[in-house]
Amino acid sequence: MIKLISLLTGGTGGLKLLEGFLEILPQDEIAIIVNTGDDIEFHGLHISPDLDSTVYLIAGLLDKEKFWGIKGDTFNCLEMMEKYGLETWFSLGDRDLATHILRTFLLRKGMALSTITKLICKQLGVKARVLPMSDDRVQTYIRTDLGVISFQEFWVKHRGEPDVFGIEYRGAEKANPPPEVIETLTSSDAIIFGPSNPITSIGPILAVRGIKDTIKRLNCKKIAVSPIVGGQAVSGPAAKLMRGLKMEVSPFGVALFYKNLIDTLVFDKRDAPLKKAVNSIGIATYITDTLMVTREDTIRLASEIMELIR
Repeated sequence: MIKLISLLTGGTGGLKLLEGFLEILPQDEIAIIVNTGDDIEFHGLHISPDLDSTVYLIAGLLDKEKFWGIKGDTFNCLEMMEKYGLETWFSLGDRDLATHILRTFLLRKGMALSTITKLICKQLGVKARVLPMSDDRVQTYIRTDLGVISFQEFWVKHRGEPDVFGIEYRGAEKANPPPEVIETLTSSDAIIFGPSNPITSIGPILAVRGIKDTIKRLNCKKIAVSPIVGGQAVSGPAAKLMRGLKMEVSPFGVALFYKNLIDTLVFDKRDAPLKKAVNSIGIATYITDTLMVTREDTIRLASEIMELIR
């Protein structure tokens, strides 16, 4: 009997899969370990985009057309900031701002990010465990033809256009996960790597001390879902980043990234010819339709993964 699954996630793909799990499992059977490498300080506020999107989704607040921010939010503050000549390339909605103000206020009072996240979850009625990968500051930087820039600058400010040459997870070598992250992984019946960008959504999580080693030694079911279909990323800059790092942009490239961490890779039927290559590096395969366009798609894929776990 499955009592707890842990989903490692960041970005849109992981959220869509989480949406499916929320339809078929009680919230208290789901733990989400969330990337915070995308966190940014903007106009003095600490923004945690992946944490907030995760919490908003579970709370029923997420704008599902954009898969970030709060549905129906207004941007009056941002418009006024523009009149003052302030930078507005990172969109912050008016209701969304309340979350960032609260987080920043409590961080400055010395409260840990994981504790603040629990508080936000409680106030919004979220019962699933939403855990930041670390309370320590870890920031993802991309080496590009424009220089070394943060992920948010690369993806949001420059729209993913710069050429990519490398990746840095600054602070990861000194960062530790909150104790609850290791406890949750250890008590999980399955660990699932969502169809998130392996470089900037999952990579920072695995770079935090202790997380990768913990996952390696566990005997539970460990499954990854490929975000690459037919040589392209379903969403986001995964394909461009993988090419920049000289990785094959395919489920086989994803399998190599997760080698020795997972026992099964779920990937799309369009890439079925890669089954033998993935199997050759010791990873089992499950081939299905992984595109999540509708609510029914998310439920079907989550249900199929649950059957793999059982």
